[in-house]
Amino acid sequence: MPAALFPGIETHYKGGHHAVLDAGAHVLAWTPHDQVPVLWVSPLATFEPGVPVRGGIPVIFPWFGSGAAGDRTPAHGFARTAEWERTGLVDDLVETGRLEVRHRLTSDGFASVPFSAELVSEFTLQHLRVSLTVTNTGSADFSYEEALHTYLAVSDVARIGIEGLDGCTYTDKVDGGDHVQAGPVRFTGETDRLYGHTGDVVVDDPDWSRRIRVSKEGSAITVVWNPGAARGASMSDVAQHWAGFVCVEAANTGDRMVTIPSGGTHTLAQTLQLV
Repeated sequence: MPAALFPGIETHYKGGHHAVLDAGAHVLAWTPHDQVPVLWVSPLATFEPGVPVRGGIPVIFPWFGSGAAGDRTPAHGFARTAEWERTGLVDDLVETGRLEVRHRLTSDGFASVPFSAELVSEFTLQHLRVSLTVTNTGSADFSYEEALHTYLAVSDVARIGIEGLDGCTYTDKVDGGDHVQAGPVRFTGETDRLYGHTGDVVVDDPDWSRRIRVSKEGSAITVVWNPGAARGASMSDVAQHWAGFVCVEAANTGDRMVTIPSGGTHTLAQTLQLV
């Protein structure tokens, strides 16, 4: 674990590596046996209280970016830097090869947002599943945006493809337009897209002879992001390392945000598998 200020759970078992921080309930590592890491963490990442860690799976909640009206701070909400309470640990690595870590965050300290959230991280040698369940603890409907901001490690983003989005309409946040995807997603520069999509995608990485299936539940939007060379160079915690990752995120944003009634719940989940 990076520092005493960032406690959490970390295991090395049968050549695998699993790690999740209590700060942000932030999944930091999933590396099956005989694999390079599946999750990318920047070598320039900052591990300081209140500063988002660049890489792994940050939890985006209760707004995406600066929110629907463009006036919310901090960017991507407060959940990814909040101190979540670790409420459960199931360590069955020896018996079944499974590790489960549970975290909880409540509206205490966030008076304007009536919620209780539970994040469950389940690691096995075959998959990583992360689920975020939000309960509306207020007396009126509660609307929010969310995402599991997953950074996948790749050999070179310019040489990979993402399958499963062919024919999907997407909003391109780089050029501001709406488009329809034709064939696999390829990367030739800054890419920041919100796809209307509920199914699986596969990240094909021929240089590492690896295919990563990304499945999701409770999500209407798939976000695909890489900053490209120019923007990456301007980001102090990315810099020259921009080509080593792609973000594929289960999300509900904008006009596809979630609204749940008083006492209701909603679960967003994402599963990573090597195929």
